[in-house]
Amino acid sequence: MIRIAIANQKGGVGKTTTAINIATALAATGWKTLLIDLDPQGNASTGIGISAAERTASSYDVLVDRARVAECVMETKIPGLDLLPATVDLSGAEIELVNAEDRANRLRTQLRPDLGYDVCLIDCPPSLGLLTLNALTAADTLLVPLQCEFFALEGLSQLLQTVERVQQRFNPDLGIIGIALTMFDRRNRLTDQVSEDVRSVLGSLVFETTIPRNVRLSEAPSHGVPALIYDHTCAGSRAYMALARELITRLPEKRKAA
Repeated sequence: MIRIAIANQKGGVGKTTTAINIATALAATGWKTLLIDLDPQGNASTGIGISAAERTASSYDVLVDRARVAECVMETKIPGLDLLPATVDLSGAEIELVNAEDRANRLRTQLRPDLGYDVCLIDCPPSLGLLTLNALTAADTLLVPLQCEFFALEGLSQLLQTVERVQQRFNPDLGIIGIALTMFDRRNRLTDQVSEDVRSVLGSLVFETTIPRNVRLSEAPSHGVPALIYDHTCAGSRAYMALARELITRLPEKRKAA
């Protein structure tokens, strides 16, 4: 099972939108996919159609060792895509785990190879706290959504420093599969400048595909479906399909679940 954390400590950069739509695209192309919601706000769960009332067990139960992943996973409306939902209980997990010796390894221990998935995407909260640390420790690689604005560059620098510390202390095999430029607006000259700056520094690590600002991407969560289902013809959906194809070329050879 390939494990990909989707993280950026800056909020509002499109992490959850990216997680939902990439997971949908991977499932649609035949990958047995698990989406893990590690954000106490639970936006990935809501955006994929799982209401708060339906979440009888969650990623919180997994982190505090109250339940196994297989006991908490829920099927979604999308064939081939399952969800480990989040609840507000997650907001207390960091406090509950702060004195635990294995606090950074709780998720990694639970993501066993026999779960039966080809790929697992982990949607992280907008912080670099214990929840994100668990995701980075559990992941094989990291996908970073980066909003095309000046302050995003400063946040990226902090995130890369965190990745280095995680590599040194918890997960030496953690890599970065790519940086995805989001909320791209060609009418704004600053957008182009930020894109050029990021590409000049990080080169091929930045995905060629950019995700545009798009009203339909914003509307989809209120309908409880990914944009790829809400309107697969809109510019945002087409961009996420292209990003998923590009992501697949960077992944190891596909391993089908039994």
